[in-house]
Amino acid sequence: MAVPVKEIVVVSGKGGTGKTSITGALAAIIPNKVMADCDVDAANLQLILDGEKVDSGSFESGWEIQINREACIGCNKCGLLCRFSAIENGVLTAPLLCEGCGVCTDFCPTGAITMRRKAAGTWEVWQTSRGLLVNANLGVAIENSGKLVSKVKAVARSLGRQQQSSLLLTDGPPGIGCPAIAALTGATLALAVVEPTISALHDLQRLHGLTRHFRLPLLVCLNKSDLHEGMRQQIQNWCADNDVVLAGEIPYREEFREALKAGHTVVPTEDRLLGDALNCLWKNIAGRLEQASKA
Repeated sequence: MAVPVKEIVVVSGKGGTGKTSITGALAAIIPNKVMADCDVDAANLQLILDGEKVDSGSFESGWEIQINREACIGCNKCGLLCRFSAIENGVLTAPLLCEGCGVCTDFCPTGAITMRRKAAGTWEVWQTSRGLLVNANLGVAIENSGKLVSKVKAVARSLGRQQQSSLLLTDGPPGIGCPAIAALTGATLALAVVEPTISALHDLQRLHGLTRHFRLPLLVCLNKSDLHEGMRQQIQNWCADNDVVLAGEIPYREEFREALKAGHTVVPTEDRLLGDALNCLWKNIAGRLEQASKA
């Protein structure tokens, strides 16, 4: 019987909080897992996991037009009907403005314009030093990034079942929009990486509203916790007042920056305080995962 795959989604209210660095550190600590980088607009977890691409596939979403120039008579009916000003005289003059609505296709008198699925990006599988990783790259000016996130998660879950992994560790996109919602869908719990700043507390409150709406347990990792004692206490108090588990506090260390420059995770580390803080974070997350599995 297959073991149900639990999922941790690491999120943040904005970029730059250390979300991917913390995900990479957890990847070095957690055994028997598959990883997914769902920040499809800027996937870069593989850069610190020393990986080799072993599989890939295309992602199609939406529609685009295809014009047969030999069949076009230049009547410009397409240009007159296009409310997005994307086409004129049978020529797609502004491809980024085309919404794929199909009006030009329906009213072309010679059938010179047809619709085809739009190439929207690619997904990739990496064999890394910390296990299998699935990520994706969204095309330029492409919408529907939430659908690509869902594709990444589906591939990662399939690999997890094949590998008999018990956990999916997901590096989620920042914010609370469609990509973040897609990343959180089906997860066991969310881990918000925040800094001791006013904006981080505001972002945490927005993330809390999102996870509460979907009835998803939220844990907090306070990164760079020793940079501002006053804000640190405010975030601690907010977590206590809102029954949000503060799973760990990670001190500011230059090692994170040096690890990124070298292209690897901060774990293993010779800094005992940092190592203990990261191991304590995972211990608290694992405890909550165990509780969730019994619920």
